[in-house]
Amino acid sequence: GGKDGINTTIINFNNEKMQITWATRALFPNENVTFFYTFGEGKHKVWKPCTTYLLDPDYNSGCIFKTEGPTLAISIRNNDGSEEIFSKQLKADFYIKPSPPENVTFFWEEDTVTVSCNKPERNAWCLRLELQYKSKFDKEWQSRTSKCCSVGEQGFDPRKCYSFRVRLMRLVPYCNVVKYSSDWEAETFWMNGTLLDSCDDEITPQSKTVIVLSCSLAVLLMMLILLILLCKWQRVQMSVLPAIPDPKYPFADLFNDHNGNLQEWLYQNDHVVLPTKLEYEEPESIIEAESQQEDGMNSDKQGPLEKIFTFSGAAENNDGKAAEISCLIPAPNTMAPFAGFHILMNDDMYVMF
Repeated sequence: GGKDGINTTIINFNNEKMQITWATRALFPNENVTFFYTFGEGKHKVWKPCTTYLLDPDYNSGCIFKTEGPTLAISIRNNDGSEEIFSKQLKADFYIKPSPPENVTFFWEEDTVTVSCNKPERNAWCLRLELQYKSKFDKEWQSRTSKCCSVGEQGFDPRKCYSFRVRLMRLVPYCNVVKYSSDWEAETFWMNGTLLDSCDDEITPQSKTVIVLSCSLAVLLMMLILLILLCKWQRVQMSVLPAIPDPKYPFADLFNDHNGNLQEWLYQNDHVVLPTKLEYEEPESIIEAESQQEDGMNSDKQGPLEKIFTFSGAAENNDGKAAEISCLIPAPNTMAPFAGFHILMNDDMYVMF
């Protein structure tokens, strides 16, 4: 509740400018306050009014002014500045927030990376360089801190893409009473010593070519498998469901000449098939006659001399069928002249001497 009980936030941006803020709504809900500051020590202080206020939303909640020395005195007063509400004297150097590191470089050697930056002109021993990194497979950042202004780490996988970011930190309590760090330097992406736009570019052109070839081979393999399955399916279909032959090919004349009229086709085919049967029977008759002649020759060797002769009248007859019939069925008690002899033929035999 006293003058020293008001909480303020004090930031000295790289020892260049000061920013002091306070909780306006909690401390001064119904009035607007004014701010004064001075650098230096002594009883005769020259107070300077704030020219750049921070608003929340319409009330003064902070002030920004230039850093002019290591010792700072501040005063918060009422609206017209006639009454002091809060005052404090402090060391400005204990509230320094460093600027982001400048000219950051990465040096890669196998699985080791070394990060360095420009060394500040003042109080570099109060600073620490912090390196954070993670791959796309890591959920949290890995951190490494070293003296300003170089830090190294090893164990990086050249096949992975890593995100890097660095910042400067002030030592507490030797240099700062508040643990202030600089803002992070712009995040960069590296893979095996090569700077990338992002880890989405981790796929190299060579790997893209491999992916395209793999996809093409997979498509060709699938087409080949489908073709084999189709051929096997056709074989199975033919074995299970054989094709029904089209009757128009074996019976072309039935459909072409008779328009499918079966009775008309059968009627005309009777005249065509009959000569075919007769022509086919002639070789059978000849074979039968030859077999009978062979039987006669065999009988000459075993028994009395008997031969089959053809009648002279049958020989003079041009009809081969009539001669064949007369040989096979002789008339009873017929005398057949042969070489000055008369041969008697009866029902039981063809030739008698």
